[in-house]
Amino acid sequence: MPFRSAGPVVAAALVFRAAPPAALAALIDDSKKLTPARRDAAFGALRAAARDGVVAFGIGAASAAEIGALNILRATHLAMSRAILRLPVRPDLALVDGNSAPPLPCPVRCVVGGDARSLSIAAASILAKVVRDRAMARLDPRWPAYGFARHSGYPTAAHLAALAAHGPSPHHRRGFGPVDRVS
Repeated sequence: MPFRSAGPVVAAALVFRAAPPAALAALIDDSKKLTPARRDAAFGALRAAARDGVVAFGIGAASAAEIGALNILRATHLAMSRAILRLPVRPDLALVDGNSAPPLPCPVRCVVGGDARSLSIAAASILAKVVRDRAMARLDPRWPAYGFARHSGYPTAAHLAALAAHGPSPHHRRGFGPVDRVS
């Protein structure tokens, strides 16, 4: 899957405070494998579980401007740190999807392919993806020429054509080839 060329990077941190009910666990999978409807159902169930005290979560983001200034990896680490800091509880250990440990206010263990191997990583990835996709949909009416609600910032053919025709918006990520070529 190509990198997104527009919008923030969003991260979520999630702690299961109790064993998740089987019905909740059954909804959770790698966010990229879920249909939008199944992701939304899992998102709603995770929010309900938070209200019931089963989970706690925090969401963090880094803007397109921060991505341009820092690079995508460092901006992703910043979003992760912000998510951890927004948790109502401090975790003993952060499981991070990938192989690059961010500087976080707790110990970190990297898990390559984590959203297929860890329920908490998969749940956090669902939260982050839904929040990010909804943010892109909210940008769409303000920047209708780009079609953000349709492609969520991925460099689809239609998005690249709009980028070529209109130039980058403030929400496009500097440092990404398709954006930089039209800047």
